[in-house]
Amino acid sequence: MSSRRRRSGAPPAISLDPTVRGSDPLQLTRRKRSSDLVEDGGTVQEKLLLASGKVDPATLRYPWVADKIAWIGFGLLALSILWAFLPSWSNLVQAWEREPDYSHGWFVIPIVAYLMWTFRDSMPPLRAGFHPGGLVVLVAVLLLRLFFQWAYLDFADGWMIPLTVISISWVIGGWAFAVWAFPMLMFLFFMVPLPFRLENELSRPLQWIATHGSASVLQLFGQPAISQGTTILLGENTLEVERACSGLRIFMGVFALSYVYAMLARRTWWEGLLIVLAAIPIALIANMSRIVITGLCYQWLSGEAAKKFSHDLAGYFMIVLAGSLFAMFVFYLRWLIQDAQTMDQVALRRA
Repeated sequence: MSSRRRRSGAPPAISLDPTVRGSDPLQLTRRKRSSDLVEDGGTVQEKLLLASGKVDPATLRYPWVADKIAWIGFGLLALSILWAFLPSWSNLVQAWEREPDYSHGWFVIPIVAYLMWTFRDSMPPLRAGFHPGGLVVLVAVLLLRLFFQWAYLDFADGWMIPLTVISISWVIGGWAFAVWAFPMLMFLFFMVPLPFRLENELSRPLQWIATHGSASVLQLFGQPAISQGTTILLGENTLEVERACSGLRIFMGVFALSYVYAMLARRTWWEGLLIVLAAIPIALIANMSRIVITGLCYQWLSGEAAKKFSHDLAGYFMIVLAGSLFAMFVFYLRWLIQDAQTMDQVALRRA
């Protein structure tokens, strides 16, 4: 081997031959271990854990085994919780079939699965293990469920399902995995019907706003509309804004749509908050448009046309209108932010 002059400032060459003077067998063993880890693609944290002797080398050498064990444990625990909540699931399915306001519950779980699959690249590594913090939360949720059953608060039993799933994600996957999955698992609350008292309290102000707002819009069209409570006196006709016409159904649908879009768009937190809050005025406008068009059909066309629109076409109309308004708001928000960024760049160039 031809010797070359070492450059100034470069570290001296280290020989891996034990016979060379100055080489230590212990240092040589450590070098071999580190080289094996580099070849196996281990991270710096895994190298430190292996050097400390606190972790099994097979777990780091074959991480997919640990991941597989963790997923199997997560599946078994989820199936056991599913069996424990079987009566709650039966009540949820009946509510989805019986109540039109919660017919979207069939799509909640597939949407959550789609969101988790979409964000799988940012998912932290799922290692087999036992996380006591998540177990404490899981036990607290199960005890809370027992208290609700003891107090005959059956309406809260459905809410325990999302809380239990979030706790299981912490028990199996750890704190990092629970934080990653929390925004997506929160969407599971959309499949649970609201308690009757809470739903009634929300429907009353929505009915009042829809009645008085629609009467004001009808007056702008030159119609003799007078609002009294939840009733609109429209000439010889009377429009009753019932509880089913309060707009709670379209509100829940638009709110769920805005929540999913805010996550998929991957915008800043304040942009996502604005998108979610935009569901409130969009739902009110869509519901009032339904009542206004029904009243105009009574005045300009006939009672049969008004009834056909109100019972057959109004549902599709509100969905299309709410989706269009939501798309317009998102487009305006995107244009506004880009315009503000352009103005900042121009100001910087001038400066």
